[in-house]
Amino acid sequence: MQAHIPPVDPIPKCQDDEYPTVAWGKEGLDNKFTAFNIPRPKVTEKAVKFELLFSGICHSDCHTGLNHWNNAHFPFVPGHELLGKVTEVGAGVTKFKVGDIVGVGCFIDSCSDCSSCNEGCEQYCYKGMTGTYNGQKKHGKIAGNQATKTYGGYSESNVVHEDYVIKIPDGMDLEKTSPILCAGITMYSPLNNWNCLKGGKTVGIVGVGGLGTMGIKLAKAMGNKVVAISTSAKKEAMAKTKGADVFVISKDPESIKANAHTCDVILNTVSAQHDLNTYMPLLKK
Repeated sequence: MQAHIPPVDPIPKCQDDEYPTVAWGKEGLDNKFTAFNIPRPKVTEKAVKFELLFSGICHSDCHTGLNHWNNAHFPFVPGHELLGKVTEVGAGVTKFKVGDIVGVGCFIDSCSDCSSCNEGCEQYCYKGMTGTYNGQKKHGKIAGNQATKTYGGYSESNVVHEDYVIKIPDGMDLEKTSPILCAGITMYSPLNNWNCLKGGKTVGIVGVGGLGTMGIKLAKAMGNKVVAISTSAKKEAMAKTKGADVFVISKDPESIKANAHTCDVILNTVSAQHDLNTYMPLLKK
């Protein structure tokens, strides 16, 4: 989604350490999506301000906006696959400069002091990481020590601590890059964890949907043999277009048998209830 939102009135009253920006979201559970103003924190010592260029649309945005998980806070602005152009940096920022193209993923704050944070696993912060939307910046990273509500990427601009911003390499197709900040890392992380980055393994991908096709492309680009696994034979052509070397129909016992003990690792992207034992014969010991 390209971030282009018209200005609206009224402008909200902001604190001295905030500024107003236009966003697209829901002001209440029963409201439709509309444009309205939200407060953003002003740039402080280690903060990066960027103009939003694109935001991915993830199904969890829909779940939260419809309060399917019973934890939504309104007004609500979704979007956790942010991509933008830096317009201002704090005096202590060392990683970015004005004009850089940057991205922000699913969370924008943590305590930075617990053992998980010190190991570079801020998503497992023992004091609670802060989501890019529907959260509270509670650790004083950006806006002093005040708890500040977080709003996502369906907005005109954002301000995030530099530790939670990444530089987007030159030459990327920006319109297609923002989904990598959630769907991409969801598949990249387990491939990294199970030592697939250097290639040479056989990687099974269960489910040939949004995450599955991302996993197929990443695993193949790393130099692995890729086995796409689906209940539907209709997905074979698409899976092979994305880079799959082998296609397995999980409902067909003969297809499973023909590919038994071939996969070093299997990534399962299917959210519906299903029997994991179906795929176990495909794994090596």
